[in-house]
Amino acid sequence: MSCYETIADYAFRSLGFGERLLPRSDFTLCQHFVLIGSGLIWNIYFGTVALLTGFILAITMALGKASTQPWLRWPAEGFILLFRGTPFFIQCFFAYFVFLSLKGSYAFFDSFTAAWLGAVIVLFLNTAAYSGEIFYGALRSIPKGDIEAADAYGLHGWKRFRRITFPTMMRLGWPAYTNEAIFLFHTTTLVFFSGFPARQQAGDALYYASYFADKTFNPFVPYPILAFYFILLTLCIIGVYSLIGRRLNRHLPQETRAKFRFRPQLIR
Repeated sequence: MSCYETIADYAFRSLGFGERLLPRSDFTLCQHFVLIGSGLIWNIYFGTVALLTGFILAITMALGKASTQPWLRWPAEGFILLFRGTPFFIQCFFAYFVFLSLKGSYAFFDSFTAAWLGAVIVLFLNTAAYSGEIFYGALRSIPKGDIEAADAYGLHGWKRFRRITFPTMMRLGWPAYTNEAIFLFHTTTLVFFSGFPARQQAGDALYYASYFADKTFNPFVPYPILAFYFILLTLCIIGVYSLIGRRLNRHLPQETRAKFRFRPQLIR
């Protein structure tokens, strides 16, 4: 089989299109790259949807935790503690168990046991907790002088939040939020190794890399390819978030702009 035929058969294999049976012998380097790259589509989907939906909840949790009202602060603190204090793998396991139990009683929850929806919900809640803590720290770091200046100009309530508090919070928290986005995309590799099954062998990049490693007993080909794809994905994330960060800091002198620093976490 030529590489062109491999691309035609397996480029969208992770989405259920193309050749149904996976290769079982005589694995080629092209098959490794194409199938692992096909699985990366799921990782991009998981990470993108979770980031876009989790951003709003993260801001809400940050504002709730910073509130002086206990009925707002305590739920936000509990939510952040719950999802930051437990491993993502365990969160997926229990979420799948709950969705599976509800599926037996209510047909509405049938889709929730599939990774495309159930895992996205867990990722959405997980990143909202981590990002909420990031933005809470940024909110607490806003210089008091900025708030006092806003008061002196007669900016109060929503107007002050929209013009002063929110932009400053985003500017201060954006470098750390960039790291969170990177870690979130890396975390997506755990989805199909937790409770959510890969139906009809349609999994993510790590699923196919593990498939090749199990079949060939040689992990030193598929896993470096997987790492290569995620390095490219990380560079894309850094590029996009750097552009947004420049936009947020466009009014500041070059030397005072917040710099992005990659600070890896040893455990999620």
